Amino acid sequence: MLALSDAVRDGGIPDAEIAIVISDKPGARGLELARERGIEAVAIERRGRNREEHEQEIIAALRERHVDLVCLAGYMRLLSPCFVEAFREKILNIHPSLLPAFPGLDAQRQALNHGAKVSGCTVHFVDETLDGGPIIAQRVVPVIEGDTVDSLSDRILEQEHQLYPEAVNLVLNAD
Repeated sequence: MLALSDAVRDGGIPDAEIAIVISDKPGARGLELARERGIEAVAIERRGRNREEHEQEIIAALRERHVDLVCLAGYMRLLSPCFVEAFREKILNIHPSLLPAFPGLDAQRQALNHGAKVSGCTVHFVDETLDGGPIIAQRVVPVIEGDTVDSLSDRILEQEHQLYPEAVNLVLNAD
């Protein structure tokens, strides 16, 4: 989220603005950081609702602000088909692997456990499948002898911070 915010502020994603940052956790650090940057930040809690009921409130908040593109950052849940349909081909996600390899949680651990020589990150459109939507952009990160999950994760994160704004820019300028 911060990398996207920086890119918008610095002109790396021209003619764009971040309309809102939403989390389901009121104490999420991302909400605090967004507010510090003057970005509207809202917690929309689950409150015992099912996924679709919760997402309907998020959809309403996004539509109220005329959001054109939804960028997931640290959102670790599958979106419901109703959410995907509401923003078809307008939801982006970043994942810490070279998809389709190592979808889901613990991608860096998966890469190390499989003896991968390279890993990386992928920005993709979100569809109804787990990390399976069309790929927009990828960046390769070598796996170095002696890498740990943390060391590999740190190097991938550096690339994610560069790749996500580039991919958003590609999508916004594709029309």
